[in-house]
Amino acid sequence: MPLPRFRPTGQGTPEPGAVVAGEHYRITVLTDGLLRLEYSPGGRFEDRPSAFAVHRRFPVPQFRVRRSEAGVELFTDRVHLSYDEREFSPSGLSVQVRGGVTSYHSVWRYGTPAPTLGGTARTLDEADGPVPLEPGTTSREGFGVIDDSGSVLLTEDGWYAPRAREEGAVDLYFFGYGHDHQEALRALYALSGPQPVLPRYALGNWWSRYHAYDETEYRELMAEFARRRLPFSVLVVDMDWHLTDEHVERHHGSGWTGYTWNRELFPDPRRFLAWAHEHGHRVTLNLHPADGVRSFEDHYPSVAEALGRDPATEEPVAFDVTDREFMAAYFEVLHRSLEADGVDFWWIDWQSGEHSRVPGVDPLWVLNHYHFLDSASGGRRPLILSRYAGPGSHRYPVGFSGDTVISWASLAFQPYFTATAANIGFGWWSHDIGGHIFGARDDELATRWLQFGVFSPVLRLHSGNNDFIAKEPWRYRSPYAEAMERGLRLRHRLLPYLHTANRAAAVEGVPLVRPLYFEHPEAEQAYRYRNQYLFGPELMVAPVTVPLDPVLTRAAVPVWLPEGSWTDLFTGTVYDGGRELVLHRGLDDVPVLARAGAIVPLAGSGGDAAPGIGNPAELEVLVVAGASHGAVLDEDDDGGDGRDPARWARTELALDVAAGQFTIGPAHGNLGCLPPARTWTVTVLGAGELTDPAVTVDGETVPASVVRRDGRVSVTVPDVPPGAGVVVRSPGLRTTAVPDPGARVFDLLNDAQIGYDVKQRIHEAVRRDPVAALGQAPALGAEGPLLSALAELVLAVRDRG
Repeated sequence: MPLPRFRPTGQGTPEPGAVVAGEHYRITVLTDGLLRLEYSPGGRFEDRPSAFAVHRRFPVPQFRVRRSEAGVELFTDRVHLSYDEREFSPSGLSVQVRGGVTSYHSVWRYGTPAPTLGGTARTLDEADGPVPLEPGTTSREGFGVIDDSGSVLLTEDGWYAPRAREEGAVDLYFFGYGHDHQEALRALYALSGPQPVLPRYALGNWWSRYHAYDETEYRELMAEFARRRLPFSVLVVDMDWHLTDEHVERHHGSGWTGYTWNRELFPDPRRFLAWAHEHGHRVTLNLHPADGVRSFEDHYPSVAEALGRDPATEEPVAFDVTDREFMAAYFEVLHRSLEADGVDFWWIDWQSGEHSRVPGVDPLWVLNHYHFLDSASGGRRPLILSRYAGPGSHRYPVGFSGDTVISWASLAFQPYFTATAANIGFGWWSHDIGGHIFGARDDELATRWLQFGVFSPVLRLHSGNNDFIAKEPWRYRSPYAEAMERGLRLRHRLLPYLHTANRAAAVEGVPLVRPLYFEHPEAEQAYRYRNQYLFGPELMVAPVTVPLDPVLTRAAVPVWLPEGSWTDLFTGTVYDGGRELVLHRGLDDVPVLARAGAIVPLAGSGGDAAPGIGNPAELEVLVVAGASHGAVLDEDDDGGDGRDPARWARTELALDVAAGQFTIGPAHGNLGCLPPARTWTVTVLGAGELTDPAVTVDGETVPASVVRRDGRVSVTVPDVPPGAGVVVRSPGLRTTAVPDPGARVFDLLNDAQIGYDVKQRIHEAVRRDPVAALGQAPALGAEGPLLSALAELVLAVRDRG
């Protein structure tokens, strides 16, 4: 029984011209900012791919070497290495990042702790707030170091091998890209392999709960979601799908591990899985493979025979990731039959630590590696759900971050944790949205967590095994339930935007979620506002992670706005950038900001309950007026690994302010993956008066409907073939309109839990002169959060002239 094989995209052996070596050391100049530093007392150097570094044959960059009695110096455009050619030591080996990154901190010496902006962590299990992060590839000082000395090696026959145990051997990768954090990440992907393209359905809502569902209950639950127009594309069945403790005799051990359907709950698994597929869902089952295969399992006889053992002995088959024959049987016997029933992918909920029978072999990494490769069998797009197993784990999405505590502290840490993972290339974290264990009922917390999930890589609701912990919106009070429902629908409307970013993450090396300093590396604020992040190519998000102020009925969110004009997609408020300020948001709103000219493709609101499997027939494009800009919409057939350009269709979208027009398409590429005709809606925020916009399809004027609502203008064109181009023209697209703050000030005062006379005085002062009213506001009774919220609205734009 063969194991799935890993086929590196490149080779482990570097180009000879990139190597500077001596008897006990080897320095490989992979790029002008990426060095491999090896030391071996025995003079043995490793060229096989490792779990981290799968491709080391780069084009040889320009560099020069100077040798002297003191040792060797190496220069590239980015780094200057000094080495005394002896055993690595702080005094003998150093690398300086060139270019004046910092005054004196941009020198790394071997053996000294490398500064880091952080990478990520193996798990958030039982986290109630921040946890330590492993290092990433970059820092404020301009460098990062990844130690690959202990990782396993990938062999030509598709298996793996531990490193030779040599005392004093070192294998490091030095990333010296200064503040070019994005380029450091591209170097990581070039070395370690890119992120894969996720199946489109993985970007929709996932339903998960640790609960002993039976088939009828699960189907009824999904019917209720459909009745309420709440879309889910992935159904998770936690461990109770298989036989658990109450069905397993004690001499076998616990029922935590299992591979046999619980027929009391699922009498006909194939029927259940077929029903899920018929309704547009994909299904994953939970695995805890720690206890191997016991004799009560349906497939025990087949596994025993595959391993040459007598099933009559009923001796358990131990789980052993270092046994190649066991791992082959594990996939071919245990999992292949379940996949034939209709299981789409696996949730690998490993529980037994980082050690195996072979030192240096982490069972979690082995499971992630082979499960991901195996999930591509039959031409499927590969996918797993599992924990992070160290650098290189970005090749095996999606990440399961673990069982977090239900608390505001847990929520407050997750935006930073998610964005910072980009520093080690890990772009697809999936959290237990809403928290998993402990804590207390808090409807507002649950709502804010779900809203963060809408703007996180993967939205997977999950709950602990407690009858009172559940994430069905109707189990919460109004208005929290309604806010949750709107969030779930919005997530599925975002799928066109998310899937375009999904392809960019794999092909261009730009993760969906990134820290602000990826685009603003020299701005001090980009490092300070840790919970604010970039979300795809067009949006910047600052999740709400604190409760509402009881008087203001708004939550305060400190943000930094880079230079330019920024529009909040929820409220329509326009802000001048180049400053720090505090935004105040009610329960329905989250600061999601788009720069002038931003273009965000969404699924049409008529299809917001669709499961998210196919490309929608209705699309709405949000366009923020104010600047010319271009964007793309990428769509595919969800087949293969997502890297074949022939399977993708691309539609270019462009706002031309000077011409006063917005252009859609035509689509190019695989038009067969698109609907035969589409309804396009172009919704413009912040434009001047769009009076009677002219619409053409392939140059022919066509009728279009125009709707004006809440400062937005929507132009809808039906029945557009995918190969046709649409142009919307209006003089109003040449100008921008700044919303009057009066309506929002009224709403703010109306909601505030303060005296009516105070509200009236403040409102009259704002109507007379908004800016002057701020000076009077304390005397009029506005203080604390209310004064801050008034300042946000009145001073959003400096010049309203």
